[in-house]
Amino acid sequence: MLRPDVAGKCNIPKSFIDGAVPSQPNIPKTMFNRYLFSLLLIFVTLQLSAADKLKGYIYDHNNEPVIGANIYWEESRKGTTSNGEGFFEIDLTGKHEHLIVTYTGYITQSLHVHDTDEELKIILEEDTQLLDELVISRRSPGTVTQRDALLQTQRVTRGEIHRAACCNLGESFETNPSVDVAYSDAATGAKQIKLLGLAGTYVQMLTENYPNFRGVASSFGMDYIPGAWMEGIYISKGTSSVKNGYEALAGQINVEYKKPQTMDKFSLNLFGSDALRMEANADASIHLNEGLTTALFAHYSNDTQSHDRNEDGFLDYPKTRQLNLMNRWNHEAGKYVAQYGVRYVNEEREGGQNVTHGTIDDPYTISLATNRGEFYTKQAYVFSADELAESAALIASGSVHDQQSRYDRTPYDVTQQNLYLSLLYEKDFSHMHNLSTGLSLNHDGFEEHLDNNSFNRDETVLGSYVQYAFNLQNKFILQAGVRADHSSHYGFFITPRLHLKYNPAEWIHLRGSLGKGFRTANVLAENNYLLASSRRIEIADGLDQEEAWNAGVNATLYIPAGGREITLTGEWYHTRFLNQVVVDVDSNPHAIRFYNLDEGRSYSNSAQVELSYPFFTGFTFTAAYRYTRSMSDYRNEETGETRFLSKPLLNDYKGLVTASYQTPLRKWQFDLTGQFNGGGRMPTPDSSNPLWDERFDPFTVVNGQITRYFRNFSLYLGAENLFDFRQANPIIDAANPRSSDFDATMVWGPVHGRKIYAGLRYNIPRY
Repeated sequence: MLRPDVAGKCNIPKSFIDGAVPSQPNIPKTMFNRYLFSLLLIFVTLQLSAADKLKGYIYDHNNEPVIGANIYWEESRKGTTSNGEGFFEIDLTGKHEHLIVTYTGYITQSLHVHDTDEELKIILEEDTQLLDELVISRRSPGTVTQRDALLQTQRVTRGEIHRAACCNLGESFETNPSVDVAYSDAATGAKQIKLLGLAGTYVQMLTENYPNFRGVASSFGMDYIPGAWMEGIYISKGTSSVKNGYEALAGQINVEYKKPQTMDKFSLNLFGSDALRMEANADASIHLNEGLTTALFAHYSNDTQSHDRNEDGFLDYPKTRQLNLMNRWNHEAGKYVAQYGVRYVNEEREGGQNVTHGTIDDPYTISLATNRGEFYTKQAYVFSADELAESAALIASGSVHDQQSRYDRTPYDVTQQNLYLSLLYEKDFSHMHNLSTGLSLNHDGFEEHLDNNSFNRDETVLGSYVQYAFNLQNKFILQAGVRADHSSHYGFFITPRLHLKYNPAEWIHLRGSLGKGFRTANVLAENNYLLASSRRIEIADGLDQEEAWNAGVNATLYIPAGGREITLTGEWYHTRFLNQVVVDVDSNPHAIRFYNLDEGRSYSNSAQVELSYPFFTGFTFTAAYRYTRSMSDYRNEETGETRFLSKPLLNDYKGLVTASYQTPLRKWQFDLTGQFNGGGRMPTPDSSNPLWDERFDPFTVVNGQITRYFRNFSLYLGAENLFDFRQANPIIDAANPRSSDFDATMVWGPVHGRKIYAGLRYNIPRY
């Protein structure tokens, strides 16, 4: 019996549905026979087609579907990929016996297929033998907690990135309860990450597991990573492995780009908003031979309209243009693996007073022109990939970042050169014991010109590390590591770190971490957005390294409920500075002071609870709450008074609720996110002329999106900040930008209101 929808597709008259034979005498018998023959032919064809296909599902070790796994016959190299449910089907034409299943970061499987009538269920195992630095994230929907990871790590998958239709890294955390991204000022569009109650400068930013976007790039670097290029984002809190260096006082964020060997042949992403922001992304991969692949990435964005909704005379956000190009290579030859990449970014920003109508004779304007070039290479050789692995790798990266900027009448030009080298060796001595060691070099060179003053500085840090890991049947894992580094400025310093993981039962995972971190404060380069203010900048002589301890505990419970699993996580992190470079906007309302708090108190506490549960098929739900307490001493040089205050412009708490539903046939997806942001303290106002309140109030931001999926493309429509909440006056004394009270850095909430957007994604799969 044919369903009505099938009948319609086959052009079968309605009278033939359910086997009804037409009784009208005016229909010739020969016509009936033709219809009957057509039905039989269609039926036989469908049966033969079904019989000529092998079907199955691909899962990981957590029984989650693996999306985009490559499945092909070894004899012919003809293949396919798994869909959103992990399902695949592959033709059985010709002589086929050995089925190959591959996915980067997982062990390749070769199956000898005997029975082609039964659906296969294939479980992939993670390839833990390769170096951590070469592990690549797999793609699956949502934000995934790495159950087996030693560190508490969240993986923001490409599916989660699509939920927010993010255009760049800075817009990728709208559905994440741990990471906050906010504007640093209301004139330049600079953004800053906040993690564990600390500024983004204390978060180590990595791309492909090497440090990137440091120094001058930290203010605008998140806009340089297009969302369409990312395969996934890894977020870990607290101190990380000593392999990646001595920084990461609050945590680390690692961005994984799409890989030439696994990405689609071609993909296109087009985005537009009601504010006339337009973006286009395109990428393509080429498999030159079995072991050599390359990929090209291109991004262009244009947001050059003038918007001043609060009518304060200043643009709500700057006009920007960006061109972003990248080329990546991957080479595999037996036990040797190599990756190469080059990249170029050009961006122009224009902010300040709105001169659309030409009513201001001498407008206050801000302009920034940036050119950035990058390269990287990763070389690895696996001596043994058996049960006891042994491998070595070399990572090299470099960048040149040039920013020519002008803050009204104050020019600020900076060029930063960075070179990073890391040599790593790792060996499993048994199933329980692992040792890794390595050497590193990091060089930063700054040429800064502020007004008529020059600030040139170079720092070279040579380091080595050793790290030991003990693993008792994955029930108890201990990792202890220590680094020894020598800075050309600060001399010799030691960085110890310890991580523990204990699973008393399958459903509960306990983690703990303790470690030390150091950081060199590049005051002007990292905070040049503060020039969008009339405050004087006062920098103490001979700033010392920042130094802090971080301790954290985490408990994750996986509770069976209703045939599904509740994931409940609770965590607490404490960061205590032994020596912090304070950004002091409290001791004087007309100055910004940078000095070492070598004998003062400074700490941050962050506690978070998170729950996720898929109530029914296709539906995911997450709720989280975070409380933050970050305190510091602030020292008034004139009066000698020291005050112990909470850090300004920081939300006391954050609540997050996300819900996502995908229809059974994966044609539609509906996403909704609510952010509930607590109030906080403002910088101390001028007592004689208070131009702002001492605190800001809580606020809520709601985002929503609808996506329609087709075979090789999808359409999405969404809205950010649905209820149009905006900070009323983010710029202090906007009417007098050259007065002593002017300040565009007092931002605590959204500077733009509701945004409606739409876009298209199109791809040509590899198979």
